[in-house]
Amino acid sequence: MDQPIVSIVMGSASDADIAAGAVKVLEEFGVPYETTIKSAHRTPSEMISYAEGLSERGIKLVIAFAGGSAHLPGMVASSTDVPVLAVPVKRDHHGDEARKSSIAMPPGVPLSVFGNNAAGNAALFCIRTLALSDNSLRERYVESQQTMARSVRETDKELQKLGWEEWNS
Repeated sequence: MDQPIVSIVMGSASDADIAAGAVKVLEEFGVPYETTIKSAHRTPSEMISYAEGLSERGIKLVIAFAGGSAHLPGMVASSTDVPVLAVPVKRDHHGDEARKSSIAMPPGVPLSVFGNNAAGNAALFCIRTLALSDNSLRERYVESQQTMARSVRETDKELQKLGWEEWNS
């Protein structure tokens, strides 16, 4: 694989099922990425060292996952100059702590926050951002959006042809 330009960082292995959505999107677009687990609470010095070294390793964007108290995205954002995208991990047994913690950053520490479990959208945001300086990636992204729009139009055409009852059965 090429030199990673997106880093996917999870707070624990239990975030992997959600992070897989970001991996899938990055792979579809051929964007090189790395994955790692750094805990803001259990391995704080490793997490800070990781965040401080992002720029020098060529990482352009970080997607950070965290459930529970959700300190990882904010702590990474406070320790780097690389843009960090937070994906709150929402589980049935959790409230909305992860999202609330991520959006409550203090002034001067920017953190882009996506919806609960919205790994795919965070990865697409990375694609859009990287496409600003990569025409080939931009073309692939635009084509993916056109394909999505065609699919919606075709589905609607089928719905209109068959009518609700037959189409929905």
